[in-house]
Amino acid sequence: MLRGRHEEQRAVRALLDGARAGTSAALVLRGEPGIGKSALLEYAAEQARDMRVLRGTGVESEAELPFAGLHLLLRPVLDRVAALPAPQRRALSGAFGLGTGGGDRFMIGAGVLSLLAELAVREPLLCLVDDTQWLDRASAEALLFAARRLDREGVAILFAVREHAGALVSAGIPELCLTGLDERSAAELLADTGAVLPAGLREQLVAETGGNPLALRELPALVSAQGTHLGPLPLTSRVLDAFHHQVRGLPAATRTLLLIAAAEDTGDLPTLLRAAAELGVGAADLHPAEELGLMRLEGGTLVFRHPLIRAAVYQGEQLSQRIAVHGALAATHRDVDRRAWHLAAAATGPDESVAQDLEAAASRALLRQGHAAAAAGYERAAQLSTDTDSAIRRITLACEAGVHSGQLAWARARAERATREVTDPGVRSRLAEVRASADFVQGELARAYELFGESAATAEDPERAFWLRMRALHAVWAGVTDRRLIAEAVDRLDAPDGPLTAVAWLARWGTAEVLDRDTSEFPAVEGLLAEAAGEPRGMVEVASRAFTAARDEACAEIAAALVAGARTRGEVFALPAGLGLLTLAQVLLGEHREALVNGTEGMRIARDTDQPLWISYSAGALALLAAVQGDEPQCRRLAEQAGLDASATAGSRAGSTWAQAALVLLDLGHGRVQDAFDRALTVLNGPIRHQVAVVRCVPDLVEAAVRLGRAQDAAEPLALFARWARTLRQPWIDALLARCHALTTSDSEAEQHFLHALERHEPRSRPFERARTELVYGEWLRRSRRKNDARAHLNAALQVFEELGCTPWAARARTELGASGATVTQAARSDVFAELTPQELQISQLAAQGLSNRDIAAQLFLSPRTVAYHLYKAYPKLGISSRGELASLAR
Repeated sequence: MLRGRHEEQRAVRALLDGARAGTSAALVLRGEPGIGKSALLEYAAEQARDMRVLRGTGVESEAELPFAGLHLLLRPVLDRVAALPAPQRRALSGAFGLGTGGGDRFMIGAGVLSLLAELAVREPLLCLVDDTQWLDRASAEALLFAARRLDREGVAILFAVREHAGALVSAGIPELCLTGLDERSAAELLADTGAVLPAGLREQLVAETGGNPLALRELPALVSAQGTHLGPLPLTSRVLDAFHHQVRGLPAATRTLLLIAAAEDTGDLPTLLRAAAELGVGAADLHPAEELGLMRLEGGTLVFRHPLIRAAVYQGEQLSQRIAVHGALAATHRDVDRRAWHLAAAATGPDESVAQDLEAAASRALLRQGHAAAAAGYERAAQLSTDTDSAIRRITLACEAGVHSGQLAWARARAERATREVTDPGVRSRLAEVRASADFVQGELARAYELFGESAATAEDPERAFWLRMRALHAVWAGVTDRRLIAEAVDRLDAPDGPLTAVAWLARWGTAEVLDRDTSEFPAVEGLLAEAAGEPRGMVEVASRAFTAARDEACAEIAAALVAGARTRGEVFALPAGLGLLTLAQVLLGEHREALVNGTEGMRIARDTDQPLWISYSAGALALLAAVQGDEPQCRRLAEQAGLDASATAGSRAGSTWAQAALVLLDLGHGRVQDAFDRALTVLNGPIRHQVAVVRCVPDLVEAAVRLGRAQDAAEPLALFARWARTLRQPWIDALLARCHALTTSDSEAEQHFLHALERHEPRSRPFERARTELVYGEWLRRSRRKNDARAHLNAALQVFEELGCTPWAARARTELGASGATVTQAARSDVFAELTPQELQISQLAAQGLSNRDIAAQLFLSPRTVAYHLYKAYPKLGISSRGELASLAR
């Protein structure tokens, strides 16, 4: 019976009832040791007798063993892994050593979500994870990735975690903090123990334990044995001492068996008994511990009654005993990787043989694409190395595996420490790249530029050196204000013949106007793109350079291929970069629906994978989309997320220039012309004037200046835009330049510029910009008293604005039409998908392409039931009831 936990029990029951109703959720139980977290997990298990229950726990002695905690939780259901989508199946199998593997640590988390959803198809599922603070890093991250995506699977997860443990602090999972029992409940619990204590001692126990339930249960026996003195020990130590007192009274053979169970997290009885035989004990020696209720046998697995008993057993024995137990487990374990980790636990100092075994285990994990597991193994092998060179080599491998698994802060910290001891140029280059990669995605771009350059200068492989220099250019372009550094980065792009030469020329094209360089002798951009796009290692860099060269279509195409490839390979960490680039290109190309879907997903995954640079980048792109549509609250919210908020760190401002441009367009659309003009000048005169967002903002500044009667103030920015147009030679840039000339020239010359602008606008691209040209031309015609001619262009603009949902721009076109004498009615928006949420829209698009719920779930890292739920919500909004109707509607 639980005393004084009515509110907590109600929260647990609500979680379970939600799972029974098909709504998934996770809850963290946080509190000091013994406060009742494990008891609430037991209560949840009792209440879930109609549900399937999986149980796991973190084990302090195995906190370094990758995926140990996850394996313990999922071991009873690993036969169901075969039912998962292929990328997730490979990733999860590889993590457990059951297959060749494939995919990063986030794909493993997606596999966990799919497996839990698969298990919940027939009956709701409850997962109980105790002592979460002792989970190995790889297990914790996989479980948290899955927990944050729970939706409509019928899955409930309860995590129990120590009071000051930080593993789940920023996980975005609701927490329930447990405190001590009130005096009445504490007194009742003390009475439940049956302990006969003097009244004064009972009051002392209640007061000094702070109502800690486990302390109230276990300390009376210790107090009875030691007299009435509690002593000065902290509460946790007192409780551990109470368990030590019980364990110390057991026979030596029983203590040895308990120690073996405490050191091996699986609790697998055959494994434990093989190690026990190595130390001369057997199954019969378990009985005294069973009689005391310290542990129990459940389906061939040895389970401790409380996690603190495991801790008391392990911590209470001498170091020599623990070493002997780990040695026995290593000698008898049939899992070669676990054997290596037990050998490491048994090592008392540097041991090259053990280091080699652990390095081999890490290398096997790497072959399975288990980068997180490899990183942990290489690091421990480095610690056990007997010479400095081997230690440095292994820690370098650990750092590189950490980068591939997305553990960038972890890898950077170790690379910084290792660099102080390295003299070999090749190793220094590799460690510098690790540090630079971490700095780049965190948005520390100046430092990333320096480190990429340092790494390239000592790289032995010319191709590797080239890509390092390309990444240095990306970093300096995105976040450094000194144009001399940009010129320096471009000039260093010497490349071997072939695709890399094409990439280098493409980079020169994108920076030519900024650096005032003649492009007359440059190879044609389109030919360069065709050659460069075939180089898969640098797709982010090629897409970025295509964008700076004003080839937005090519940028979108390369970024889409990057995203598709990352999904196929299970590289979740690579998705935010591709999705961010794709989103921005699609916004500018007028593919607004697709941009909304990709940008929303990009921001979500960037948050999950801790990549502030790409959060900011996608937020800036989506802010621009919101500005096009005139959605002021959304635009300002996204602009803050892009880095315009005063509290934003330098590392989260990569998209801030696009956010500024978005606010210019927002003000212009809503008729706040002076605000638009002032902000546009701020953008153009800002510290990063070379970025593409700046020059692309010029047409908005020109329109604002003309509407304020200050066309002369736009002359210098317009000259900048004209140079850009001459350099990059794109029809759409020519169209915008012609529109600017039409607005700023005399009436006698304006019309020829308007007509030239309409001629240069491409018919199936950038509909928003074409409609703006139609609008200002129609306004000019109306002011010239050519009302009939004006109506044709104003109607064309209005139709596009209404189709795109550009509310303030449509209102302006409608007002102009009314002034021209036309009768204007507000048309119903023709985009039937406009009412869907981004998630519903993305799922509906994929379903319309013929993908099954299962395929959609695999692609979006959701569960099939969540996909079905969102389709169920989308159909009524679309006025349909079947997939066939959805496909027709999409067409």
